[in-house]
Amino acid sequence: MINIPNVKIGIVAVSRDCFPESLSVNRRKALVEAYKAKYNAEDIYECPICIVESEIHMVQALEDVKAAGCEALVVYLGNFGPEISETLLAKHFDGPAMFVAAAEESQNDLSDGRGDAYCGMLNASYNLKLRNIRAYIPEYPVGTAQECADMIHEFVPIARAVVGLKNLKIISFGPRPLNFLACNAPIKQLYNLGVEIEENSELDLFEAFNKHADDPRIPDVVKDMEAELGAGNKKPEVLGKLAQYELTLLDWVEEHRGYRKYVAIAGKCWPAFQTQFGFVPCYVNSRLTGRGIPVSCEVDIYGALSEFIGTCVSNDAVTLLDINNSVPADMYEESIKGKFNYTHKDTFMGFHCGNTCSSKLASFNMKYQKIMARNLPVEVTNGTLEGDIIPGDITFFRLQSTADNILRAYVAQGEVLPVATQSFGGIGVFAIPEMGRFYRHVLIEGNYPHHGAVAFGHFGKALYEVFKLIGVCPDEIGYNHPAGVPYRTENPFA
Repeated sequence: MINIPNVKIGIVAVSRDCFPESLSVNRRKALVEAYKAKYNAEDIYECPICIVESEIHMVQALEDVKAAGCEALVVYLGNFGPEISETLLAKHFDGPAMFVAAAEESQNDLSDGRGDAYCGMLNASYNLKLRNIRAYIPEYPVGTAQECADMIHEFVPIARAVVGLKNLKIISFGPRPLNFLACNAPIKQLYNLGVEIEENSELDLFEAFNKHADDPRIPDVVKDMEAELGAGNKKPEVLGKLAQYELTLLDWVEEHRGYRKYVAIAGKCWPAFQTQFGFVPCYVNSRLTGRGIPVSCEVDIYGALSEFIGTCVSNDAVTLLDINNSVPADMYEESIKGKFNYTHKDTFMGFHCGNTCSSKLASFNMKYQKIMARNLPVEVTNGTLEGDIIPGDITFFRLQSTADNILRAYVAQGEVLPVATQSFGGIGVFAIPEMGRFYRHVLIEGNYPHHGAVAFGHFGKALYEVFKLIGVCPDEIGYNHPAGVPYRTENPFA
């Protein structure tokens, strides 16, 4: 995927001065060897400086990992560890930090070989809180070299998302469509996250599009679209305009990214877009999102933000869908009941007009946009990608600054069922355990808009940690509670 970081993680061992430094150093070496044996060696960097209760060592280690190009940090307690200098390292490091600790190795070496990092992790966490440092600490952060290597590997996508956000610019083309307050976006929280935003007029975009009318690159983009669509190319007459629009967006990204490394787009797509541009942008949005440049529909700024996070975590294409409609009772009875372990209320349909990339559709056609064509000539609604979404595991999620300017998020894991939707657009039959209760007590109660980001796979664990690490209060992270675990707002008598 383009447009997301390749994060290198610096591993710094620390040691209390009343313990042998060699204990931490040797355990660090074993950890690095364990990681390289199982995962990509380019993910990590072994800092040769062991911090032994010294602020000078801390500065030396900090300078070393920065010089090595590390954008994320692992503080490894090979023994009890120096709680002051190790947390100062996290404080002064400009990136996400993780703390893990070494388990004891053998009952035959619990004298000079005992490290007490189990105890040291408690003091580290206390000092992190004193310094107002948010660090990632795994669910059980004490382990063998192999176990800690696995923990660091789980940190990689989390770090990728956090680093990406600090270097992200969202480019929007607005304003939002009339009667569409659902995607209202208080931007203060974007700045709190370190995200930049550039808000533009739809007229600015139209001017840039017209300037690309004779772009010599258009034929090559058309050929690429033809190759991708194959037999699904039902509206070949619109490909030239779609290619012109794609080049307009890509050039805008390069000319307007400024000092930011990564970009997401919140685009306008109705009501005047079709009549003025002469097409709908859905297929182009799908192509860019499929490469790693998320483009949200309907100027959904926090939708684009959520898509970018999902792209970083999954290292794969994502999509943005309406939590759209219920599954008809006859479809449930015929195609789901008795075949899958879901109640009717666990199911729903996720839909959008045609923004899901072709690689995430079971089959597809590039056609006209049915909803818009109800009120407009068909020829100005061409350019949407339709098809049923591929069956398999998914994670539905969203990060949102709600009307009260509080940062909230939700995460729910489920799947797309192999059930024909018999409908239009980019659409799938989704199933999430206890979706009915989640819909009422998280989505409705939390005032979330109808758009949700979808990652293809189960990434709830990483997304939950990303949300915590960027400052979302855990009480404000919703998830689909299992049966028997009530929501705060749930009526106990219902």
